[in-house]
Amino acid sequence: MKADSTAPEDPVCTGALPSAARGGPVSHAVSRIARLHRIAAGKLLKGLGLYPGQEFLMMCLWDGGAVRQSELIRAVDLDPSTVTKMLQRLDQAGHVRRRPDPDDRRAVLVEATEDSCGLHTSVRDAWSSLEEHTLAGLEPAERAELLRLLAKVEANLCRQVEDCPGAD
Repeated sequence: MKADSTAPEDPVCTGALPSAARGGPVSHAVSRIARLHRIAAGKLLKGLGLYPGQEFLMMCLWDGGAVRQSELIRAVDLDPSTVTKMLQRLDQAGHVRRRPDPDDRRAVLVEATEDSCGLHTSVRDAWSSLEEHTLAGLEPAERAELLRLLAKVEANLCRQVEDCPGAD
């Protein structure tokens, strides 16, 4: 469907705001930005041998140590089969180790390996680079204000979905 010429201008990538999104221009912009951010992150991660999302698993493991796979699945809020596939790839690459939980043999503990320490630095550097590209041209006060506003938006969405990671 063609957008009419009276639609407000959308400055990023698409031209006019689609007619179906006119009631939610901020939601439309957030969706586009999230998609572009994920693509940009994916390009950086590919250079590290990671797929998008794997860095979040690794971040949980680097910061939290060994954790049950079921807890990791809850923490990253992804489908269990997706997390299992990610962990298989990370295990094959030597970044994680899985072993039975000594307290419950039915459960699996997952932990980052010593070999993943170099990856930790590379992921941190990739995220720093992504941050600078994402926020280029924004002054420190604007960056702080954006972060403040995004935190409010996140809180609103958490209340809406009633399923916030870490809100337990």
